[in-house]
Amino acid sequence: MSVRQLKPVTPGSRFASRSNFEEINRSTPEKSLTVSLRKSGGRNNNGRITVRRRGGGHRRRYRLIDFKRDKYDIPASVKFIEYDPNRSANIALLFYDDGAKRYILAPQGLNIDDRVISSQISVKFWKNAMSVGNIATGLCS
Repeated sequence: MSVRQLKPVTPGSRFASRSNFEEINRSTPEKSLTVSLRKSGGRNNNGRITVRRRGGGHRRRYRLIDFKRDKYDIPASVKFIEYDPNRSANIALLFYDDGAKRYILAPQGLNIDDRVISSQISVKFWKNAMSVGNIATGLCS
């Protein structure tokens, strides 16, 4: 994710920086992996304001992210890197070899058409997701 520095037009923008969004290559999300996101506007179940200064904003859809990565030993390819309005990280759309689609948080260095896998054993594969207890000693540098 490249970052661009703003020109110091005002004192507040002197050290400001913004994301460049160069690696994002899709504007519409996968519909089967999104759900509607209801906003409370700071109100509880009785309709009373319990948190002040909440409300407004653009309507969003929540992307269902696969945090568990429990589809073991099935390789997947990265088809898109997308923007997610609900978090500061970009997300990657994976197409598994068995036909399933899932979103993951896009790690740094992940590109389109990369192959990723999640397994319980150590695979000589840089983009392998595995539990911390299964990582061999000296494998991470």
